[in-house]
Amino acid sequence: MLHRVTRHARWLPSLVILFASPAAAPAQPDPPRASPAAQTEAVRVLVARPGDTLTQLLASAGVEPDEARPAISALAPIFPPRRLQPGHEVTLRQDPSRDDALTALILEPAPGRTVTVSRTLSGWQAVEEEATRHRHLVYARGEVTGAVLQDLEAAGLPSALSLNLVRMLGHSVDFQRELQPGDGFTVLFERFRDAEGGLLRDGDVLHAEFRMSTRRLSLWRQETATGPEWFDETGRSLRRNFLRTPLDGARISSSFGQRRHPVLGFTRMHQGIDFAAPHGTPVLAAAEGVVERIGFVSGYGRLIELRHPDGSMTRYGHLSAFANGLKLGTGVGQAEVIGRVGSSGLATGPHLHYEIVENGRSVDPAIARPAPRVQLAGAELEAFQRTRQTILAQIAHLEPRQEIAWAE
Repeated sequence: MLHRVTRHARWLPSLVILFASPAAAPAQPDPPRASPAAQTEAVRVLVARPGDTLTQLLASAGVEPDEARPAISALAPIFPPRRLQPGHEVTLRQDPSRDDALTALILEPAPGRTVTVSRTLSGWQAVEEEATRHRHLVYARGEVTGAVLQDLEAAGLPSALSLNLVRMLGHSVDFQRELQPGDGFTVLFERFRDAEGGLLRDGDVLHAEFRMSTRRLSLWRQETATGPEWFDETGRSLRRNFLRTPLDGARISSSFGQRRHPVLGFTRMHQGIDFAAPHGTPVLAAAEGVVERIGFVSGYGRLIELRHPDGSMTRYGHLSAFANGLKLGTGVGQAEVIGRVGSSGLATGPHLHYEIVENGRSVDPAIARPAPRVQLAGAELEAFQRTRQTILAQIAHLEPRQEIAWAE
């Protein structure tokens, strides 16, 4: 079933509402009636603004610190106060018969997720509730025009999913030589809605296909014993020992090999690849490793050198900055941000100089194709192929940007 639902965020001022408590069934004889103040409860809805803390928000509503502290402490294991964001609504329930004593706090930190902390006879207690989620599939289709990240978003893929997909492609695709304007792509991803069709959140990309002039690349997401992994149609992992591109979709401005140096003016061996990118673009570790060298190194400018488990090294030059906390001996994971693109050292403009060194010799990163990390076999391969066929059956008749409920 196709859902087209538009939801608008609510921005509510602080307000007070009085709710009458339900009357008890009459008895014989009628008991004395409670005072009106004891039969009402005050409800206030506060909206967090930039810079607000939960303590400050409650104080602005007149909640005394001695009341706020135990409520916030009970809330913290489920919703740490530091996660309060501008726009979050905090509902206060207070008892007017006891000088507006706080009786409950209610937050909705994400669509469909409600956290409530209430005063009980034994102290403050917190509970969390999740709305029933309905899984949908969304189909996106587009064409490469230049920057693949922007092309994916223009086709309807959420920005966070676009970025994750581009980083996965960095294992297998040379963005400069293989992805060209006019190449097509399709992407299938999840979206979760509530019972009324309201958007709760986007899920994961399940499948993507890129039709390039030289080849067709089909990616499939599959859960494994070590977490989610991406595979091609044969069950071969797309994750490689080294990223082909240690930036998100950057353009090659200078290739490996002999060239005339743009600053020094004479011809010499260029032992890496230069990726042109805007100043400050995040630079990613091509593989997990340990920082072997970090600092300003002659023509390289700000340089990071990583040593990897197989003994090889990668170098990242002309950086404008290093990642916070990075120093000699620091371990980094694959695709972790280690620095920012710059033009330090002998550089005519912002770009990343990237090298791979094996057995003391520089190799061309553009043609290095390390073996995949995982190859499915046996029962795992059979389960993977069943999942593929199920997804293909779901999307057989989908149109671009169409959304359907997932038929389990």
